[in-house]
Amino acid sequence: MLKPLLVLAALYLAVIGLALLLVPAQFGVGAVPDDASSELLALLRLLGGPFLGIAVLNWNSRGADPSAVRNTVVVANLVGFGIVALNDVWGVLSGAARDLAAVFLVVHLAFAAAFAVAWWRARPAATGSAS
Repeated sequence: MLKPLLVLAALYLAVIGLALLLVPAQFGVGAVPDDASSELLALLRLLGGPFLGIAVLNWNSRGADPSAVRNTVVVANLVGFGIVALNDVWGVLSGAARDLAAVFLVVHLAFAAAFAVAWWRARPAATGSAS
C-alpha cells in the first residue's frame, strides 16, 4: 500500500509545485487577484520549490525497505497533509476559502488518512530497525 501512496503523493505534489512555479496566478484562481503584484507571484513561486522537493523525497522513498527513515517520510507526509487538511476544513467551514477548497479538502483528507494508516501499519517495522 505504501509504494502506490508515495507515488501518488509525489505526482500530486509535483503537479502542485510546477503549477506554483509556472502558472501561479492561474493556479490561484479565485484567491489571487487579476492584478496580483509581482511580489505575490514571486512568493507563490517560492512555495513551489518545497513541493517539488517533497515530491522527489516521496518518489525516491517509494521502494525503500521498512526503516526508521522511511517511517520519517511517512510521518512528514502525515503531518503536512494533515495540517493542510485542517486548514482546508477551517477555510471551508468559515467561508474564508475559495470554492475550489472543498475539492482540495477531500484530496488532502484522503492523503492524510492514507498516510496515517501507512504509519500505523509500519510502526513495528520501523521501531525494530531503529538504532
